[in-house]
Amino acid sequence: MKKVTVRTLKKYKDDHEKFSMLTAYDYSTAKYIDEAGVDVVLIGDSLAMTALGYDSTNSIGVEEMSIFTKAVARGVNHAMVVTDMPFMSYTIDISSALTNIGNMVKLGANAVKLEGCNDYTEKLIECTVNMGVPVMGHIGFTPQSQNVIGGHFIQGKTEDAANELLKQAKKLENAGAFSVVLEMVPEDVAKKITENINIPTISCGAGRYCDGFVMVCDDCFGKFGDFTPKFARKYGDMAELIRTCAKNYNNDVKSGKYPDESEIY
Repeated sequence: MKKVTVRTLKKYKDDHEKFSMLTAYDYSTAKYIDEAGVDVVLIGDSLAMTALGYDSTNSIGVEEMSIFTKAVARGVNHAMVVTDMPFMSYTIDISSALTNIGNMVKLGANAVKLEGCNDYTEKLIECTVNMGVPVMGHIGFTPQSQNVIGGHFIQGKTEDAANELLKQAKKLENAGAFSVVLEMVPEDVAKKITENINIPTISCGAGRYCDGFVMVCDDCFGKFGDFTPKFARKYGDMAELIRTCAKNYNNDVKSGKYPDESEIY
């Protein structure tokens, strides 16, 4: 399979074909996701909660994201690898932001994802693209701004709010973003945005009419059970599998069944 690039995703949109994106946080999971044919692997800052046990995505820093980016990139051959730039890693000033972004690419990311849309973000996207790094935008509900938003709320519910989201999407496109995630946006709003911009849209709880779709791998695999978004579909039950395997191992150790003769040197 050929490597997925920004051109691949644009062709998907132009040809009206859907594409998939899943998060991954370690080498083996990324390897299996890649072998399954998923188009984009995202090192999402959601790992702050699912992998590190923090209360929010804002708790993870550049150093931690660097470790996970290196691990995931080593496991991927086909998919595009995108790294979420963590809270405060790109909002202080352009210079430090470009340094942090460049380091993620050196560690194996093919692109980065930036949340929000304002004058600063637009300028940063322009500078990042000029530096040679593709940028995925992210509007609607932006988890890194949840303290300002006031919690997890659907965005774009009124006509004015919907028009503002469309305006933001167009600004991100004009700044040079190659795609944009729409999170927790009404389906009809996401459909309108998708039909009125030339870059791919990615649904994260934004209905059926976007060009691509993203889900957190722990939700998809049924591994993380602290909470599950409405839009997350569970394709397996890894939590129960892990509990069962660990319980069976524990019982075998305590009963003397492990190791047996075939498992010793």
